[in-house]
Amino acid sequence: MNKIYRIISLVILFIMIVPNMTLKAGNDDRRGTAGAGELLINPWARSAGWSSVNTACGSGIDALFTNVAGLGHTLGTEGYFTYSHWLNNSDIGLVAAGLAQNLGDYGVLGLSVNSMSFGTIQRTTINSPEVGNNGTYKPTLMNIGVSYAKAFSSSIFAGATIKLINEGIDNVTATGVAFDAGVQYVTGANYEIRFGIALKNWGPSMSFSGDGLSVNALMENSNHYQTVEQRSLSWELPSSLNIGASYDFLFGDKTQRDNCQRLTVAGNYESMAFTKDLYTLGLEYGYMKYFMVRCGYTYQGGGTKDIYTNEDKTSFSSGFTAGASVCAPIQKAKGNKRGIDLSIDYAYRTTVIMDGIHSIGVVLSM
Repeated sequence: MNKIYRIISLVILFIMIVPNMTLKAGNDDRRGTAGAGELLINPWARSAGWSSVNTACGSGIDALFTNVAGLGHTLGTEGYFTYSHWLNNSDIGLVAAGLAQNLGDYGVLGLSVNSMSFGTIQRTTINSPEVGNNGTYKPTLMNIGVSYAKAFSSSIFAGATIKLINEGIDNVTATGVAFDAGVQYVTGANYEIRFGIALKNWGPSMSFSGDGLSVNALMENSNHYQTVEQRSLSWELPSSLNIGASYDFLFGDKTQRDNCQRLTVAGNYESMAFTKDLYTLGLEYGYMKYFMVRCGYTYQGGGTKDIYTNEDKTSFSSGFTAGASVCAPIQKAKGNKRGIDLSIDYAYRTTVIMDGIHSIGVVLSM
């Protein structure tokens, strides 16, 4: 047991020290200088419904965005698929799929894939700037993550994720690697008090490369053309440090969490490396395990005048979110065999422009 606590202590120490050494979190002067901004988008409908506030209380695949340690709560096999209509009328879609498997005493292994599609864009070139003469291309953003988490006791959960990042067009691409790590601590007579801390999107710089950065130019004082390759400026990843807490108010038989009503109050502080810090509060009401409704609000201090509202804003999000989940048991548990549950999640995130973001997800647990 002492060895376990030493491991957890080292993980927490690592999470707390690394951002202070390398990230300079909360520095608004660096806003806009990071890349791979898709890493800041929560693809999972359930946690998105209350503003990703579940750093302390997230569980299963849904916890991969906020705190990978929550993956350690997975008891069997879980599959999750979510589609997000990113900003109405924008034709941008976000698809996320995840699979988690409990390995017994060896912990929980998870795999996730996130992809954004932007539709088809007409290609133009320097020599042929007219639209429609050069075909089309499709920008791509895709992240693949492999996660591992373990319950070291009934109170301590820890995990880590390695993510492969790929973005670009047909002739210019960028590939990088990012790491997440997190710890959750659960306590209380009925495990109603939870704390969590997570480091997200830490990794080396990225840069673009490919034939799209090459130019066939006429050399000075010469009569022949030569291919010149331009270098892309590198950028850092949008790293952040999350610290969260939550409390469950239980009504009914408190020893059977799936058979009582629950009201969860959660808060989260996110220290950002390349913009202002985020402060989030969320509420979730659950009627046994069959129905849940949630809402959240994220505050981010302003820095510039928003062109649409003339208010101080640093993000297109207005801060409010809401969502709900409905769970239907497909097969009851028998003996040592787990039952099968199907859940449908929905989330709506309000935005200053383009009527918000809709997300819908399907979870199969067995």
